Amino acid sequence: MSNSIPEDRIPVIVGVGEIVDRPKDIAAGLEPLTLLEEALKRAEADSGAKLLADVQSLDVVNFLSWRYRDPEKQLAARLGIAPAHLYYGPVGGESPIRYLHEAAQRIARGECSVAAVCGAEAQSTATKAQRAGVELPWTPFAHDVEEPKRGAAFQKPMAVTLGVFRPITVYPLYESATSAHWGQTPREALKESGDLWSTYARVAADNPNSWLKKKFTGDEITTATPDNRMIAWPYTKLMVANPTVNMGGALILTSLAKARAAGVPEDRLIYPLGGASAEEPRDYLIRDQFVESHAQTAVLKAVMDLVGGDGKKFDAIELYSCFPCVPKMARRTLGLGADVQPTVTGGLTFFGAPLNTYMTHSACAMVRKLRSGGTLGLLYGQGGFVTKHHGLVLSRAAPTAALKQETSVQAEADRNRRDVPDFTAEATGKGKVEAFTVIYRANGEVEHGVTMLRTEDGRRTLGRIPASDTASLAYLQDLDRTPVGTTGNIVTASDGMLEWRVG
Repeated sequence: MSNSIPEDRIPVIVGVGEIVDRPKDIAAGLEPLTLLEEALKRAEADSGAKLLADVQSLDVVNFLSWRYRDPEKQLAARLGIAPAHLYYGPVGGESPIRYLHEAAQRIARGECSVAAVCGAEAQSTATKAQRAGVELPWTPFAHDVEEPKRGAAFQKPMAVTLGVFRPITVYPLYESATSAHWGQTPREALKESGDLWSTYARVAADNPNSWLKKKFTGDEITTATPDNRMIAWPYTKLMVANPTVNMGGALILTSLAKARAAGVPEDRLIYPLGGASAEEPRDYLIRDQFVESHAQTAVLKAVMDLVGGDGKKFDAIELYSCFPCVPKMARRTLGLGADVQPTVTGGLTFFGAPLNTYMTHSACAMVRKLRSGGTLGLLYGQGGFVTKHHGLVLSRAAPTAALKQETSVQAEADRNRRDVPDFTAEATGKGKVEAFTVIYRANGEVEHGVTMLRTEDGRRTLGRIPASDTASLAYLQDLDRTPVGTTGNIVTASDGMLEWRVG
């Protein structure tokens, strides 16, 4: 370690804590604030030192299972602390990694010596209570607090009307476009997804904090059955994030000087080395293409640069796994093969997806992994519709350079962005398929298909395929030939919506 870095300016993760709540009685389920408090206490115990009373920076990941007024203030009051930095952030799956990075930067600037990052959800209990008509003895739901902005708030009306404004229906557009770009048939792409998800499942089965501890083969994951229904082509239930869990996670960071003064054992210390962040436009229909994310690519290349430009130098990685296309894109950018070990946690399907805070648990798992062996770990989180990206490198070895304060690689992402086609809700003639999905109902029947199209004059639009058009739907779902790049006819239906037909 360089003597030029004062120990009070070297951030280090000293404690991690997690809690999983599986109440036998619905009313006994713990609310998110209680899960947070318990996770923080466990993180403190993990550090081997008394640190919570000294927390000067507290970041709380956004809740979606329960609504509070100023939850960060309520949590601080429960802990009996008054941090100078107290933050409750917006929706975003990358946010735990961003908060960790920012907390480390705060310590590196000398603004605080103890920081905490935490998140929790209790969606399983909240959902069961609502269905059973059970009133939960929790902090009263804050009905007067505005609901956080999510996908539909940023999308075009046509996308909302067609149902392609939720993660489960937007990510398949990337899935179809990327696999075609990589020269895969849908069958080959599905096999890659199944094999990858099977790897996540194996890790979750051995993680004591995971929600679903069951191993699955690739075929079991990708084959639609009554228990594993198709949700949006080509994704089955076992290929998507599972938010119906009750979980809390927390990490405590200190300066190296504070850790040593508090008596934290040296073998508990894990150092943040640096990272990067970038975003795509919130409205996915004004992106230039769907075969890669320029923001993801820029972030991953930046974190590779921190370790000599080689993704293989990471001893452990966590690739965000809401849907298969995300880690499939990421592992290619990192230069890793299909046999990649993509997780230390278990994935958002099998470990569980406590909405915005999965990566809090991944950070906990990564700290434990590095403590037990290996030197370098990569945490890559993403949020929105392949929208917000943040990577963070952790190390068991102390840094040789001060933590950088500038993390954005937005300029690099924007530099690689090509011209964006104009969007239109009115079109005729031929339409070339840019990406597509087929949306299914809960009973297993097709609701309708959706194609993202390029018109003959180069504009972008969306076309519906009604459930009655079985020929076009069969064409879209052919496992041995992708429809991406092929043309069909754009027509206007009686309700004014554009439709696409094979021909």
